[in-house]
Parts: sequence; C-alpha cells; structure tokens
Amino acid sequence: MGDWVIGALINLLGSIFINFGTNLLKLAHDERNLRARMKPIIYFQAWRIGILFFTIGNCLNFISFGYAAQSLLAALGSIQFISNIGFAYLVLNKTVKIKLLLATAFVVAGNIFLVAFGNHQSPVYTTEQLGENYTNIVFLVYCIGLVLVVVFHHSIYKRGKGQMLVPFSYAVVSGAIGSCSVLFAKSLSNILRLSMSSTHDGDGGGDSGGYSTLLNGFTYSMLLMFISTGGFWMARLNEGLSRFDAILIVPMFQIAWTFFSICTGFVYFEEYKVFDALRTTMFVFGMISVFIGIYLLAPEDDEVLKDNSLAVLKTSNSSQDVERLFISSDQIRDIEIIWTRYADENC
Repeated sequence: MGDWVIGALINLLGSIFINFGTNLLKLAHDERNLRARMKPIIYFQAWRIGILFFTIGNCLNFISFGYAAQSLLAALGSIQFISNIGFAYLVLNKTVKIKLLLATAFVVAGNIFLVAFGNHQSPVYTTEQLGENYTNIVFLVYCIGLVLVVVFHHSIYKRGKGQMLVPFSYAVVSGAIGSCSVLFAKSLSNILRLSMSSTHDGDGGGDSGGYSTLLNGFTYSMLLMFISTGGFWMARLNEGLSRFDAILIVPMFQIAWTFFSICTGFVYFEEYKVFDALRTTMFVFGMISVFIGIYLLAPEDDEVLKDNSLAVLKTSNSSQDVERLFISSDQIRDIEIIWTRYADENC
C-alpha cells in the first residue's frame, strides 16, 4: 500500500469528522437563535461537541498531508458533500431535494476525476527546499492574484447585493485565505515526517533532517502562519454558519476550500509538472463538473423569498396561542438604524 493511499484514507475520515462537526455547529446556532440569543454560543452542548469533532477531523487531515500530494487530498474533500446531505437530514432536519442530490453528484464526480488523474506523488522536502518554494517568482505572482481575488469578493460581500452572490463571495474570501492553512500544514507535516525519518535512520544532525528541523525559525514561522490562517478559517466558518443556511453555505465553503487548495498546491509544489495531455483534459473536465454542481446548488426564487420572509411560530401558552415573529438580521439592522436616527432627532 502506497503512502498516498494511507494519506487518502486518513484524510477521508478527517473530512467526515469535520463535516459532522460543522453541522453540529449550525445546529447550535439554530438553537441559540430560537432562544433569542440569551446565552453565548459556547454554553450549547451541540456547539462544544461540534468543535471537538471539527478539531479531531483537522488533526487527522494534518497527519494525512505528510503522506500524499496537497491537490489529491484537497480533491478528496468531496466526500463532505455526501456526508453533508446525510448530516443535514439527520442532524438539522433539512429537506433534501432531488436538485441538491444532482448537484452533489456533479461535484463528487468532478472531484473523482481530480483524484483519479491527479498527482499521486508525495516527495519529502528539506526545509531549504520549502523555503525556496516560498520565494519562487511563480508562487509570488500567484499570491498577488490571490490578494486581488480576496479584495474583489470582499467588496461584493460588503455591498450585500445578490441572494447567491453574497454567500458565494463570503465563501470565496474564506476559502482563499483559509485554504492557505493547508499549505502551511503540508509544510509542517513534511517537516515532522522529515525529522522522524531522519532520526530513525540515525541522522539526527544537520539542517536537512533530525529533530533539529523542528527548532529552527522556518518551522516556527510555518506554525504561526498555520495558526493564523486556520483561526481565520474557523472564525469565518463559525460566522458563516450563523448567517447562512448550512445546506447552501457548507458546500460553498468546501468548493472554495478545495479549489484554492488545489491551485496553491499546484503552484507551490509544482505538481502540474506531472500532468500530460490526458491528465490535463480530465482535470479540466473535473473542474467543469464541479462548476455545474455549484450552479445547481443555487436555490429557486420561491425558496429565497420563503427564507427571507417572516417566520411565524405558534406555541401554546395556557389557553391561548402566542405568535413569535423572527426577523432576518438585515431587517433588524434597518430597524436599528431607523431607531438610532429617531433618537438622535428627538433627544
């Protein structure tokens, strides 16, 4: 069994754990909203359990990065689309429609092509090689383009126009920055594997192997960047789950995460060099299938109107019914602005 197979199996298990934890986080936010947000989210058991599963899943994914190519493992994240439907149905009591199943099938099929024709190599790099890759001119140009993408989509999100464009832009910004944690995790996992293998072989000295590689400045800088980008991803994910529907935003998060993780791995580790004409064609075909799935994930117009309307819940209170009105966050913001202006004019 090759190293990439071991890494793939570990990554699949980690992906399922992450998706289960994500749906538990959404369940906690829904429960909190129903209680008029009287308590901080940390007091809800579903949120605490969700954080636990989310953390364990990310740890498993971190381990897997040391055994397989980044683009391969990023594409394997498609398993979350399958588990997301099951967990959304079982945990969140969501209605899963045929259109969503078809969209998921397209996305998964596309990712299967990415895995089958992707890079199955996973060389171990020295710290010197990793450092040189970060200063490569192609990678620096890619980083500049990534910054431009983030600025553009963040401006779209701030304008807040478009029922599908707003969550999509939110997911793009989150994935573009958050997926950088995959690169730093891959580098750290590579350094850890290098130090362990070198020590096992009896070569514990030098900068190219042994436990000394864990104590240099490059390793600490990778750890700091990993914590920063990973924390950003976690914060954006938590906020996104409280703002958007999980059955819509979770696939968007994963698509953005997968896409930018693949692109970053291709550029930084130069994984595109193993591609021939057939692999390139199948890779493009897989990406087209993924984009079709994204398009099918868009809700119908009547679904959008239904989600944005006031939800009236009737609960029994002694001998009479009490109606509770729940207003969207945008409507609440408008009411707060109007009330503030009124108070300023009359005080």
